[in-house]
Amino acid sequence: MNILILGSGGRESALAWKLAQSKKVEKVFVAPGNAGTMNYGTNLKINPNDFSEVKNAVLTSKVQMVVVGPEDPLVNGIHDFFLEDDELKSIPVIGPQSEAALLEGSKEFAKEFMKRHDIPTARYQSFTEDKLHEAYQFLEYLTPPYVLKADGLAGGKGVLILNDLEEAKKELKEMLSHHKFGEASAKVVIEDFLDGIEMSSFVLTDGENYVILPNAKDYKRIGEGDQGLNTGGMGAVSPVPFANAEFLEKVESRIIKPTVEGLKKDGIPYVGFIFIGLIKVNGEPYVIEYNVRMGDPETEVVIPRIKSDLADLLTAVADKKLDQFNLETDERSAATVMLVSGGYPASYERGKLISGLDQVKDSIVFHAGTDLKDDQVISNGGRVLSVTSFGKDFKEALKQSYQSIEKIDFDQMNFRKDIGFDL
Repeated sequence: MNILILGSGGRESALAWKLAQSKKVEKVFVAPGNAGTMNYGTNLKINPNDFSEVKNAVLTSKVQMVVVGPEDPLVNGIHDFFLEDDELKSIPVIGPQSEAALLEGSKEFAKEFMKRHDIPTARYQSFTEDKLHEAYQFLEYLTPPYVLKADGLAGGKGVLILNDLEEAKKELKEMLSHHKFGEASAKVVIEDFLDGIEMSSFVLTDGENYVILPNAKDYKRIGEGDQGLNTGGMGAVSPVPFANAEFLEKVESRIIKPTVEGLKKDGIPYVGFIFIGLIKVNGEPYVIEYNVRMGDPETEVVIPRIKSDLADLLTAVADKKLDQFNLETDERSAATVMLVSGGYPASYERGKLISGLDQVKDSIVFHAGTDLKDDQVISNGGRVLSVTSFGKDFKEALKQSYQSIEKIDFDQMNFRKDIGFDL
């Protein structure tokens, strides 16, 4: 079969790498892809949010399945677009329809869903600009730190955690009245701060059944010791050492099952990945957020740990036969470290020549923000490469990734040297 992956980052590189290994897959297409995805298939220079371009590519390249990497096309309704088009409706799309994608597209929608189905999460209220005074009163009622979340998609940057009440009020006004995060912060969710340790759970569902994929923990801050600005992710490990069998049973019974059952009860069809951002507080799991796709860089450790044929797994999703699928995973740990451009996540330069990729033998290098210029790989984003390795535990895996990183170089290359520091 021919499969089209939408997206251009490390997540899409990992999906392409895995699907290219399947005997069931004839061709992998990635739109728009990057310099690394070209090693596993054909890049198509199209915008995943231009659905007419996507349709043309699907029909021209005889694509038989579409896997949606990022959240934007899902929230914008690409799955709905396929279902409503006579030429496309028989082609399965791995990724939910727009109503279900609101689990990520609207923090308020997600919170109301969790409240309705008794899924543990932080207490919250949501506010618009005309309710600014009431929002101030709610902040005064809470104890610090104060958590402010833009309701809509803000590229992973719409969450503020502040210790000072006056600063929280000032930032809330910036979000609601001055559109700090654009339309995404026309509504803001204010919630209790949960103090614990975070991890991510990944589920694949066909709308009826589900399989639980390997779990992971990522590191968002640019600086060591989790200091500094938030990024798209600086590294990840899988499995999560503190997530023992007892805790994972709680996650499944209190969160995963009620989520899948809740979607069914609400009459919301869901086909695809559910990423559940969790926090462990005094041994109990709470949901921080839902995403309606795989995470990045978590995909770069989760997908390599899947032994099963990914094309078979996704076909079982499309055919609603997940209950018949036996997922095999690698017992080893995987760890990935992100190499980023100097200055990221603030301003940075692109077009830096990358050397040493051909010297890496004992790790997998997934490209994130790269391009080709005169047949040479150059940087083309804030997060540039993701270096993934296996080990008997996460420490051994990380040691190998750091050894491989020593062979790679580009001007102003930056990375965190303390991934897994809190484990």
